[in-house]
Parts: sequence; C-alpha cells; structure tokens
Amino acid sequence: MSDPIKLPVDPAQLVRRFDHPEIRAIVVMGSHARGDAGPWSDVDLVRFTANPDLALPDNGSYLIGDTLVVASTVAPAEVQAWFERPELAVIKIAGARRGRALLDRDGFFAQIQARAQAFEWDAAMQARANAWAGAQLVGWIEEVHKGLEGLRRNDVGRLLNARHGCSWGLSFVMQVQLGLLLDGDNSFYNALAAAIGPNDEWVRLRQIAFGVEGAAGTAPSLAEQVRAGLALYALTGERLAPALAPPERALVERTIEHIRAAGILLTPTL
Repeated sequence: MSDPIKLPVDPAQLVRRFDHPEIRAIVVMGSHARGDAGPWSDVDLVRFTANPDLALPDNGSYLIGDTLVVASTVAPAEVQAWFERPELAVIKIAGARRGRALLDRDGFFAQIQARAQAFEWDAAMQARANAWAGAQLVGWIEEVHKGLEGLRRNDVGRLLNARHGCSWGLSFVMQVQLGLLLDGDNSFYNALAAAIGPNDEWVRLRQIAFGVEGAAGTAPSLAEQVRAGLALYALTGERLAPALAPPERALVERTIEHIRAAGILLTPTL
C-alpha cells in the first residue's frame, strides 16, 4: 500500500467539498501526486463520473485557505478519448498512471489507472499522431505568414502571434508525433529537449524561439525569436515530411519555400 498523500489541504475536507452522489472517484494529479509540489503548487483535483450526461457544479479554481485547488470532472467518453487521441494521450496517460485517489468507489479509478499502466503507443496510435501533426503544421502556416509579414513591417502584434505558433505550437506537434507521454506541462521544455537530443539543431532553434537566454546570458530580441521560430517550422516540416499525407506535405513544403525565400536559414548562436 502506498503512503498517504501529503497535501496542504485536509484530504477529507476536499472529499466533503467536492463529492457528489454521481462521482465515482476523486483523484489528485499533477505535482502533489508525483510528490514534487512546491509552496505555490496548486492541487489538481479530478473527479470521475460514470454518467455521460452529468453536468456537475464546482468545476473551476478555488482558494481553500491559501491553497489553489483546481477541480474538474471527467466523463467516460473523455477517459476513452485519452486512449484513442494522441494529442490527449501525451498529456493524460502519464498523469493517470501517477494519480492518487482520495475517493475510489468500487475501484472505479483503479481500473482506469490499470489501463493507463498497460497503455502502449502502437502503430495505430502513431498513424493518428502523424495525421494530427500534419493537420497542425498546416494550421500553423497562418502564424508563419504573420511572422514573415511581421518581420517585413516590424509589427509587434504579428510577431507575437508568430512566436506563439512557432514555439509552443511546434513543441506540441513534436511531442505528439514522438508519442512523448508527460505528467504535467511544466516538464515539457526539458523533456522534449532530452527526447530529441540536447545538442540537436531543432532544440537550439526552439530555445531561441522561446526567448531563453543562451550560454552567454544573452536574450534574443523578438525579431530574432521569430526568425528562429520560422527556421524551426522549416526544420520541423522537413523532419516530419515522410510521416505527412501528400496534401499536408505539399502545403508544408510550399511554406518552407517561402521561409527560405525570405532568407531565413540559420540564426546566430546565443
């Protein structure tokens, strides 16, 4: 039996506050479930129901004492989607594996957790991940165009939109395509870098696109971040091209041509 979970709020109080007759389990996920919470970590409380049509109150964020508690409710269809949709699997499965139940009627969550422990990223899931990544790369073309136009005009609004798509957006594309299961979003930056290779050009470009200071302690300008992000889009498209369907591949390749035509090839090392 695992040790009792340590929380800044009395677990019994949480159960009383968020329980409902239709709830089958109340589970702590995130940093408190992993055991690496800090003084500012919220309590991520997930309630599971077997009723597909239930609309429960109390979802949202609450201050209980000085602790932020974020409560959500998950229905059966949502749980099933964790195991079928790659963009959900990479952010939900690892958390389910580490979840700590405060309440588990008839072992409802235990069954979900066992399924998560047994989950494997198989060929069918990889095919769905490839299709999802292709659609996302096409979707981020608009931000590429904003980046190119933003650089031409020195338009801060367009540059900020481009930076988001060519940093956060491309990071999630790669996480899903690689099938990298993460427990929480705080670890995505370092975990993805480790999975790809810390000295890889993709990782170097992403560091600049996010505006992270380099070894010399120099932070890139907004324009430098966007140039790096555009180069990152081109590199991502080239690497994922074999996995993309022909229509998406054609659009991505044409976008890469636009990026290269703008003279964006390499960015300086910071």
